Amino acid sequence: MSSLSARPAVGLTLTKKILRLNWALILLLAAISCAGFLMLYSVAGGSMEPWAGRQIVRFGVGIVIMLIVALIDIKIWRWFSPLAYLGAMALLVAVEFVGTTGMGAQRWLNLGPIQLQPSELMKIGVVMALARYYAVLERDRVSHPLWMLPPLAMIILPMLLVLKQPDLGTALLIGMSGAVVMFLAGVSWWYWGTLIVVGVSSVWTVLESRGTSWQILNNYQYTRIDTFLDPERDPLGAGYHITQSKIALGAGGISGRGYMQGTQSRLDFLPEKHTDFIFTSLSEEFGFVGSLSLLALYGLILMFCFVSMAINRDRFSALLIGGLAATFFFFWAVNMAMVMGLIPVVGVPLPLVSYGGSAMLVLLLSFGLIQSAHVHRPKVL
Repeated sequence: MSSLSARPAVGLTLTKKILRLNWALILLLAAISCAGFLMLYSVAGGSMEPWAGRQIVRFGVGIVIMLIVALIDIKIWRWFSPLAYLGAMALLVAVEFVGTTGMGAQRWLNLGPIQLQPSELMKIGVVMALARYYAVLERDRVSHPLWMLPPLAMIILPMLLVLKQPDLGTALLIGMSGAVVMFLAGVSWWYWGTLIVVGVSSVWTVLESRGTSWQILNNYQYTRIDTFLDPERDPLGAGYHITQSKIALGAGGISGRGYMQGTQSRLDFLPEKHTDFIFTSLSEEFGFVGSLSLLALYGLILMFCFVSMAINRDRFSALLIGGLAATFFFFWAVNMAMVMGLIPVVGVPLPLVSYGGSAMLVLLLSFGLIQSAHVHRPKVL
């Protein structure tokens, strides 16, 4: 990721930029999104309303945004990175005072025609800011304790604000994405060992705080942990979501029941069938083959991103691609693990498939940044 053996990609015309776009990546994003449209149509009982039609419009807007962002020189996005982070932080603070509440959480800003979730923007903002920080930081200072404080603060502050909403899933995604950028930047292995110890200690502290005056999580979040450990303890209450999810996953078998033939979603046994648990609807209708196919599409996107990162000789661009690709990976990996009962339910949607405006637009914005880094990569001498 050194720029010593490379020179900037100068003199790129609009036509050359368009030709340098990773069109295979765009086709993969479109393919996954189309799978999402089909599933939203199915879970609505064969109707474009209320989900599929709106999601198609959002995807169209998102693709335009992605292409515009991709054609803008990565140097501009590098300069803009600190402002993007500060802007996302300002919006997170605004949520505390004027945010709208839904399903017991205060996470959104009402901007008239749209409901914006600033925590989604922070997933990008923290990666951009950390990539810029390590791009200008001298290599011998990367693991120095003093120079570790700014990146840790950049990660922890938004995590605390998002936890307060409360949104444990998004807070964890922000933390994990930031940690990946630090890892790629070359932070010493000693810190990661310390992080593991701190992480285990934190989990123990969180569990021990239950029922005390200094309880860290909300009661419903502890209930999710209990349900994860033993879903059968309350199959019609707290364990209902994950129990029905596992039934839908198993009912699909190898090839599935068939498109629009899933009983769990069509008969409304499956909660949040259009958002967090849409993967189980897909698994029931298309079975193991369909689930594995979707997983393969996600894997191909990651492969293209990491190849682009490996060949990029600009440190900021490489760290940006790696951080945003990791964010995308955590997105779908956490959702799939969640609906299969491998981790507690934390409310993370399936990228490009689950219904949601903010998540869709922000995700395509992040791929616009990845494309910008790819298009404007320096030429190797």
